[in-house]
Amino acid sequence: MLGRMERLVSAQQRFSANAAHELRTPVAVQRAAAEIGLAGEPDPERVARIRAKLIDVADTSEKIIEGLLLLAASDQGLTERRPVALHEAARRAANALAAEAAERGVTVAVDARPLTVPGDAVLLDRLLHNLLANAVRHNVPDGRVEVRTGPDGIEVTNTGPVVPDTTVPLLFEPFRRLTERTHAAGEGAGLGLSIVDSVARAHGATATATANAKGGGLTIRVRFDANP
Repeated sequence: MLGRMERLVSAQQRFSANAAHELRTPVAVQRAAAEIGLAGEPDPERVARIRAKLIDVADTSEKIIEGLLLLAASDQGLTERRPVALHEAARRAANALAAEAAERGVTVAVDARPLTVPGDAVLLDRLLHNLLANAVRHNVPDGRVEVRTGPDGIEVTNTGPVVPDTTVPLLFEPFRRLTERTHAAGEGAGLGLSIVDSVARAHGATATATANAKGGGLTIRVRFDANP
């Protein structure tokens, strides 16, 4: 019990430190852009570049805050449950990410067999969106994502870089990534799978990840109590 408590406290401390760092970084970038980039009498082209940079950094901050709020909401549990058709949510998520997948050269295949569970439709939509977005973005050129729903729950498999077995359990922690963050366009904050895990727990489900034995990538499964 003491060991579990120590791990929990350690995880909370890491979360607080990482959250502070993730929010401090864009603020520092915005300040530097405003102070240095707009110093003196900058020409219109320079002002346009700084404006675009400030908007991009603001978008990043907004996504981090939105993710943190969603994580907090799912950690509080559900106040109301209604039937949610996850097979339909899987199709919506795939359609929403179709353009990004095509741009990255990733093929998304959906095998949506009926799966309806009681829960919060907004949170479950986010769970599926995060699963697919993670699978699309952490992939390789000409890669593939396979999404399945059915009596066994949800399963998302993707091609991608090789994931060490020791790293897999850590990917569900907030701000954890397989590689160091570069702050490139379209890069997430590292909250996607932690939100998946939190939403799953709020619905009495379990989320597990397994490194694929061949070709790299991950297989992530979400199992609900009614669908063991």
